[in-house]
Amino acid sequence: MLARSALSLRNVDACYGDSHVLHGVSFELAEGRLLGLLGRNGAGKSTCMNVVVGLLGARAGEVELFGEAVTRYPPERIAACGVSLVPQGRRVFRTLTVRENLAVAARRPRRTGAAPWTEERVFEMFPRLSERRNQTAGLLSGGEQQMLAIGRALMGNPRVLLMDEPSEGLAPQIVADVGRIIGRLKADGLSIVLVEQNLKLTLELADDVVIINTGRVAFRGSAAEVAADHALVAQNLGIF
Repeated sequence: MLARSALSLRNVDACYGDSHVLHGVSFELAEGRLLGLLGRNGAGKSTCMNVVVGLLGARAGEVELFGEAVTRYPPERIAACGVSLVPQGRRVFRTLTVRENLAVAARRPRRTGAAPWTEERVFEMFPRLSERRNQTAGLLSGGEQQMLAIGRALMGNPRVLLMDEPSEGLAPQIVADVGRIIGRLKADGLSIVLVEQNLKLTLELADDVVIINTGRVAFRGSAAEVAADHALVAQNLGIF
C-alpha cells in the first residue's frame, strides 16, 4: 500500500515583492519518509519552507497537510495542524533559558501512537541541553543552539518537521551528531523535509530528493538516483 501524503505542494508560485521566486513548484512528502530538498543558494528552498509554514503567502497553487488545504492559514494555525520548523540560523530566543525556549513551543501531540515530546524527552535526546537547562540560550555554543532549535521544534509535537540547513556553520563532529538525531527521528516515523547544502548528509538520510533550480523543480526521485547521477548533481548543485 502506498504511503499517504503528509505534505503536498502543488504548482506553487511565490514572490518577495516584485521578485518572482517560486515558479509552479510541486512535490510531495510521504508519511514517515524523509525528503531532501536540495539546490544552490538562492534556488528557493527556504522560500518553499516559508510558504509551508505560512510566513510567505503563495501567489498561486496549493499546500496540503495530510489532505487538508492549509494554503491560506496563518502561521499559528499551520503550527496547530502539526508543522514545526527548525529555522535556518537557529533563531533561538537568546535571552531565555533552555527550559524557557522549550516551554514556549510546547503543544499537545496530534500524532497517534507516538510518544509525546516533553521537556524530559528532549533532554534524554540532548543530554548537553539537560546539563544547561537553566542557562540562557545566547551563551550556548553553536552546536548546542542547533540542538535547542531542534528540541524546540519537537516540543510542538509535529506530524511534519521542516529542517532548514541544520548543519550550517557546525563543526564536522556536531554535523555527525545532528545527522544521527535526524536519523532517530526518521526511525520514529516522523515525516521530515530536510533542506541542506550538505549533499553527503542529505543522501545518507533521505528516502526521496527534490532539486530546486532557480525556483523550479529540476528533479524528483530517490536519493539513490541522485547519488548515481554525477551530471545531475554538477548541473543543478555545482558539485563535481
